[in-house]
Amino acid sequence: MIARILSAALIGIDAYIVEVEANLEGKTLPSFATVGLPDSAVKESRERVQSAIRNSGYEFPLKKITINLAPADIRKEGSAYDLPIAVGILTANGKISESKLADHIILGELALDGSLRPVHGILSVAWEARKLGMSGIILPRKNAPEAALAEGLPVYPVDSLNETVDFLNNQIEIAPFTIDLKEIFEVHRQYLIDFADVKGQEHVKRSLEVAAAGGHNILMIGPPGSGKTMLAKRFPTILPALTLEEALETTKIHSICGMLPENHALIATRPFRSPHHTISDAGLIGGGKLPRPGEVSLAHHGVLFLDELPEFKKNVLEVMRQPMEDGKVTISRALFSITYPANFMLVAAMNPCPCGYYTDPHKQCSCTSQQIQKYLSRVSGPLLDRIDIQIEVPAVQYRDLSSRESGEKSEQIRERVQKAREVQLQRFKDKPHLFCNADMQSKDIRKYCSLDAQSQELLKNAITRLGLSARAYDRILKVSRTIADLEGQEKILPSHVSEAIQYRSLDRQLWV
Repeated sequence: MIARILSAALIGIDAYIVEVEANLEGKTLPSFATVGLPDSAVKESRERVQSAIRNSGYEFPLKKITINLAPADIRKEGSAYDLPIAVGILTANGKISESKLADHIILGELALDGSLRPVHGILSVAWEARKLGMSGIILPRKNAPEAALAEGLPVYPVDSLNETVDFLNNQIEIAPFTIDLKEIFEVHRQYLIDFADVKGQEHVKRSLEVAAAGGHNILMIGPPGSGKTMLAKRFPTILPALTLEEALETTKIHSICGMLPENHALIATRPFRSPHHTISDAGLIGGGKLPRPGEVSLAHHGVLFLDELPEFKKNVLEVMRQPMEDGKVTISRALFSITYPANFMLVAAMNPCPCGYYTDPHKQCSCTSQQIQKYLSRVSGPLLDRIDIQIEVPAVQYRDLSSRESGEKSEQIRERVQKAREVQLQRFKDKPHLFCNADMQSKDIRKYCSLDAQSQELLKNAITRLGLSARAYDRILKVSRTIADLEGQEKILPSHVSEAIQYRSLDRQLWV
């Protein structure tokens, strides 16, 4: 007898239906084979399924058992097929009614005693099941809150194989699991840290506000202990709040990687990823035999913080240029390609020299000019081309550390940032590829960043006298446009250009 069970698998952040076929033959020696390009975890399900069926009080059929996972030309991975395989075997053996099997998705990892453990990527599966008009999804109870985010799809949580069998045989009723999506979104969108925690560094806070308002990547340069990491960690708190659509897309990616926080079905705040400088290019971009999302995708709709930027391997930094430009990363293998979203803001930090104290007025630098130049050259020009703001972060003064006054709260800064972003969305409403000032290309800059005679003269002097590089020209114009938006000005004024010029530290001839 053949039984057919519906399950699901993942390609990228999207799911597709997998049909689990179970065939039992009695007139031959007992065996158990799984076909359909299963990986090691799927092959090992044989032992888990056999033990779970017996320990749940059912007889395991001593027959030739063949499990086929269709479509058979796409590789299957993970432990989520345990429950549908067990249900398929019991159905083919006449223990389960087929009435609910044609329109319900079934997933779950089985323990040896028949209890169920949660699996990854449930939100994508639930979304696909809802799109296909399925009657419901049966899964481990711990996965139910995540699946319920796909509103409109009945979610049936179960704790064991026994409970699954009884539900499919209509011996028990299970109420669909429901949540209030909007309530959960509001509850979890609070940040635990705030810009008010940072003492001093007002000009650096201002530069971060400008970066947030225009979507500009930013590089902070300063000695150890000047607060670069502390500022970077608080940067997401001043970005515009995640929309529900952005939150769901971000949650999908983290769900696939099994990185959803416990008891948090939804990621409602902008992610902050801070990989160590020893990370590989596959760890940063994504990869593997079956490509998984990397740090750039986990930072989607959020912030990727690279501390000690020159310490990262050069090839690691260079592969990041394409996702920074396109907002997505495509990982190609011999048989297929997978595209993951990677629309993030880059915040980087570095010391001004190998010892860290080149610009510190209180500590003497022990580096030679050659060492400093070699250190700075580790960050390539093409990567710097994608960083609009470069700001010096000096050591914090004692009077700032000892002050009892709190700084401006993140919420107040975020309100100004949100208003500036709304101005930009209105400006670019007829250009679907533009969402903020940082997205502007050369032709857009010429159209939206026109300068009066005084501003042009100021910029000309900056280029010639301060030794600003050619790459700085467009960046200064884009940042000037953002500063004007923050102040509610339609035209770019000389004061806006002057401030933007200050945000090109590495381009000014003052380092070596």
